[in-house]
Amino acid sequence: MASLSFSSSVSSSTPFLRPSAFLLSSRSARLPLVRAKIREIFMPALSSTMTEGKIVSWVKSEGDVLSKGEPVVVVESDKADMDVETFYDGILAAIVVNEGETAPVGAAIGLLAETEAEIAEARAKAAAQSPAAPPPVVEEPAPVAPKAEAPAPVAAATPGKLVATPFAKKLAKQHKVDISKLVGTGPFGRVTPEDVEKAAGIAPAPKANVSPAAAPVSPAAASPPKTAASYPEIPGAKVVPFTTMQAAVSRNMIESLAVPTFRVGYPIATDALDALYKKVKAKGVTMTALLAKAAAMALVQHPEVNATCKDGKSFTYNSSVNIAVAVAMDDGLITPVLQDADKLDLYLLSKKWKELVEKARAKQLQPQEYNSGTFTLSNLGMFGVDRFDAILPPGQGAIMAVGASKPTVVADKEGFFTVKNQMLVNVTADHRIIYGADLAAFLQTFAKIVQNPESLTM
Repeated sequence: MASLSFSSSVSSSTPFLRPSAFLLSSRSARLPLVRAKIREIFMPALSSTMTEGKIVSWVKSEGDVLSKGEPVVVVESDKADMDVETFYDGILAAIVVNEGETAPVGAAIGLLAETEAEIAEARAKAAAQSPAAPPPVVEEPAPVAPKAEAPAPVAAATPGKLVATPFAKKLAKQHKVDISKLVGTGPFGRVTPEDVEKAAGIAPAPKANVSPAAAPVSPAAASPPKTAASYPEIPGAKVVPFTTMQAAVSRNMIESLAVPTFRVGYPIATDALDALYKKVKAKGVTMTALLAKAAAMALVQHPEVNATCKDGKSFTYNSSVNIAVAVAMDDGLITPVLQDADKLDLYLLSKKWKELVEKARAKQLQPQEYNSGTFTLSNLGMFGVDRFDAILPPGQGAIMAVGASKPTVVADKEGFFTVKNQMLVNVTADHRIIYGADLAAFLQTFAKIVQNPESLTM
């Protein structure tokens, strides 16, 4: 089981992470000055794309004494299952999010008490925020104009620090809502995006049996909010929610639509590569490793294809050639990364790939083992697919789709016909940083390496 150390934090502030953690709060430097007896255990961000996590299991039970660095809970992120460790000594006073439930990044999932004297107080706080507890009654000011739906409860600002999710703050700024006057309905009074939307008068999307004309229209919204398309129900159909990984894949695919991409295909003779594969297969070398090594060697000669556009206005040339390879999972897709693939010999690369696949299947990959790719390889040729287009992953410049090698009739320069094994590769690239000539030159280099693969074993 993979493990990361994330701290419990003061109940009225943001998560406090170890300096070695890959996500740090900009306000974390001030937290040690607070001497709190009850701390929150927050849902950590285990990857750059993670927005929520699912509690797989609690390693500890309520009332257990914890030591600094001890695993407390197993969290399922969008990529892997990871142990979350406590940063403090103390007692697990209350579990806020139970096994099988999800919580957004930064939300409290448990409470840590310093001594037994604070356990009762911590449990009372957890119980006050449970779904069974009635929301606090707050007197509302008279509305200026009648609306079909009442705004979110509003109360005078109270002393202390405002607790709100980052997205809620963004929405409040966008819709000019005074977030300090909202009464949060989230855990421990957190202001949620739904609270802000209600305060702004944004009506929820109408359900299938509700007429759209009956839904109130908010004058504050510049344009109507986008709602999911309504489709007729099919008798006997079953709705199954996305898993955490499937939800992450969905978000990434939607994000990739914002990138202007183009595609280039290239046929490559594979007789020499097939012959080499037969020789090295017994030594544990896979075709995936051969293709990854060939791609890495070609990228060294064409660094622009290994580049990234992160801000929409500049090139980021990566010093490392990290080949991410798509791996199908039972509940989604993950791309383990062969780091510095150009510097590893073929046999070490194959060994490393085998280890990564085993860890991916067991959901034990560390973040740097799946989020550090600079170029992605997707191989459906092993399933007999002759050609396909791949969707560009966010944060990368190009992805190569590899089809199956099949006997193909080809003509030589003299016009004579022969039969050769040939595969089709299609590369999808970010047109902001990679141009057609760049991709064509890269594919020519890749083809030369595949057709003369002796260099792959050096």
